[in-house]
Amino acid sequence: MSNRKIYFPLAMSIAVAIGLLLGNKLSSNQSLTAAQINKNKLNKLIDFIDKEYVDNVNTDSIVDITVDKILENLDPHSVYINKKNIASINESMRGDFVGIGVNFYMYKDTLAVIKSVKNGPSEKAGIKAGDRILYAEKVQLYDKKIPSDSIISNLRGEEGSEVNLTIFRKTSGKKFKVKLTRDRIPLKSVDVALKVSKDVGYIKMNRFSETTYDEFHKALLSLKAQGIKSLILDVRGNGGGYLDMAEDIADDFLKDKELIVKTVNKKGTEDATYATSKGDFETGDLYILIDENSASASEILAGAIQDNDRGTIVGRRSFGKGLVQREMPLGDGSAVRLTVARYYTPSGRSIQKPYGDKADGYFNEFEKRFESGELYEADSIKVADSLKYKTKKGRIVYGGGGIIPDVFVPFEANHGEEATTMIMQSGLVDYFVFEQLDKNRLFFEKLDKEKLKKEIFNNSKYLNNFKNYVSQSGFLMNYKNENKILTYLYAEFVRQLFTEDDYYKIILQEDEMVKKVLSINKK
Repeated sequence: MSNRKIYFPLAMSIAVAIGLLLGNKLSSNQSLTAAQINKNKLNKLIDFIDKEYVDNVNTDSIVDITVDKILENLDPHSVYINKKNIASINESMRGDFVGIGVNFYMYKDTLAVIKSVKNGPSEKAGIKAGDRILYAEKVQLYDKKIPSDSIISNLRGEEGSEVNLTIFRKTSGKKFKVKLTRDRIPLKSVDVALKVSKDVGYIKMNRFSETTYDEFHKALLSLKAQGIKSLILDVRGNGGGYLDMAEDIADDFLKDKELIVKTVNKKGTEDATYATSKGDFETGDLYILIDENSASASEILAGAIQDNDRGTIVGRRSFGKGLVQREMPLGDGSAVRLTVARYYTPSGRSIQKPYGDKADGYFNEFEKRFESGELYEADSIKVADSLKYKTKKGRIVYGGGGIIPDVFVPFEANHGEEATTMIMQSGLVDYFVFEQLDKNRLFFEKLDKEKLKKEIFNNSKYLNNFKNYVSQSGFLMNYKNENKILTYLYAEFVRQLFTEDDYYKIILQEDEMVKKVLSINKK
């Protein structure tokens, strides 16, 4: 993994960086001497502080600060990852972790199970939604403020290791113990794969991890077996991941020898990747959904499809990350992900946006796009005529800051509803629904989806309770579109009581980009 090219997810690219000089061959003995002097100067300073400074100082933290400062002078995606954070980051990129397999919520200082992972250790041991986990072995997990990382560490462990849990089941009022064996729990990068119409399939990917292509390919073959003729691939909010995963997915769509991506390193060495003849969806209608949080590997995929005129890019301008990172371990459990190349789409464009502003503004320019109007009007997207390129069929595309979609879909049709949509897609709704279910879970478990829908839509208490919940949480919402809010609430009730697929079947009916694709696809 250390030599693997990475388009690192933006959420993980915010913090830290490296403090060693990588083994670049220097051009002269004079340069080598200068570099050695500077390295010795830094080492001596740390030694002086460690041995002579009047107060005790954690020199490890000084080194971390130092390497952060060094990398601040590079690009925003060259990052240092300390020993504390590297395990969780690697789990996300690997696509699994070892644990008991529960989604949980600290409700009133007690670890409450929202849902057990399907076929995971907890489900096999009979742990159900609504159960409280009181103890892991003899470690108390309730009635005190325990940091989340401490809770997680008590539930995780070595693969095959056993853990005794003490459970309280609220629906029966009984307390009991279970022994389960920790196992590998998948971190899915494909959230869902289903049909949104008779002939149109839909796949949503949240990142590009080691397992993404296998997950995607399995989903694609399943949808093909169901008779789809068109495919929507949703990479909205997908901050990236491994380059080769994006290449493999693009290969399924492109014909033999079509260019997917080209990378160029410091020395000017080019590395081009071409499609092979193995593609499993080279001819059906293809739509890629992108937004302002689609980055790096998502943009490689979208750029390859757009420049080869293979499909239609739908949505809003993507993030604009055109840099390649490589992970390099530092020998003490920490690592650096250093930018080693730039990538170019098949038409030759770089979509890397300027990074003079390396602070929060670079990673979160939502406000800037909001103020410029580009979230609402395609004409407000600024393009540079000097960065004009042509697709395979001669269509004009632009470099310099993200992928501009072929079909623009505004952030919200009605201004003022943005905050409502963002809240309804947040974890706030998950927790509200859990608490509603927890009041009378046995009642809800007796309802089928149709009866559940009537319960939510025809009973004003759920909307009123939600308004109070949002207000108490410190948020402001626009409640003009009550039907939309109730639809999101109903969908979350369905997700917690039934399946993820059932949730998406409801939500996608309200999705403006999906509706736009279906309208195009009918023509």
